[in-house]
Amino acid sequence: MAAGERNVQMTTTQHEKAEQFRALHQGPAAFVIANAWDGGSARMLAKLGFQALATSSGAAAATLGRLDGQITREEALAHSRVIVGATSLPVSADLEKGFGDAPETVAETIRLAAGVGLVGGSIEDATGDRAKPLYDLGLATERVAAAVEAARALPFPFLLTARSESFLRGRPDLDDTIRRLQAYERAGADVLFAPALPDLAAVRAVCSAVSKPVNFMAGIPGKTFPVAELAAAGVKRVSLATSLYRAAVTGLLVAAREVRESGTFAYIDHLVTTPELNGFLRD
Repeated sequence: MAAGERNVQMTTTQHEKAEQFRALHQGPAAFVIANAWDGGSARMLAKLGFQALATSSGAAAATLGRLDGQITREEALAHSRVIVGATSLPVSADLEKGFGDAPETVAETIRLAAGVGLVGGSIEDATGDRAKPLYDLGLATERVAAAVEAARALPFPFLLTARSESFLRGRPDLDDTIRRLQAYERAGADVLFAPALPDLAAVRAVCSAVSKPVNFMAGIPGKTFPVAELAAAGVKRVSLATSLYRAAVTGLLVAAREVRESGTFAYIDHLVTTPELNGFLRD
């Protein structure tokens, strides 16, 4: 990071980051929000030119050696604080279901998220209970409304994303997904998100059914499409979920297996050099 960039990082306020983030959603083109998993990846992604960052609950959990959904609110916020502090970019967090069932708990999560420097966050309608994977629409909408109310009370424009988890949780009903997203839009959500939509026709159906910006999640084989095609379907924001983290871990596994199984080190010939790595991390 050049001295000038470092100065921007130190002086860019949370309100300014929030305005920058909102402006990305109001611009004419679709944009990619890159999911970082630590301070180093956040700096690399910023230097590569991404305009905003997000956390990934799955990647955050993996860095602690756990499965997605197995970290506490305090751990998720601490993870977010590291990423926020690494760059001058706006950061939005994957806040899972808000770390509780009650709307009041969801609202408190939004206030705490703002307190660690985040300018956006997502709340999903998955319960975490396999027997009943989704909240009833009434409660799900109340939870979004509570998050929106907490966001609107902040001294800057926190961007609230509402997620319908139907396709991820074994309930692949497009009509129900759209009904849920429409209800969340009426409750005041700024961005709408239905991960794991099966094809571009479903993406177009979702985008045409709502008026707020739609986020598409890239990273599922066979259900990931080029940004240009997603933009043509009506998508405004493309998130990468755990895919960048999994790409990094793939490199680890390939290298470690070579050493363990062959006793050779051919992977070293293809690595980023230490000076190149330092170039991403240097102030």
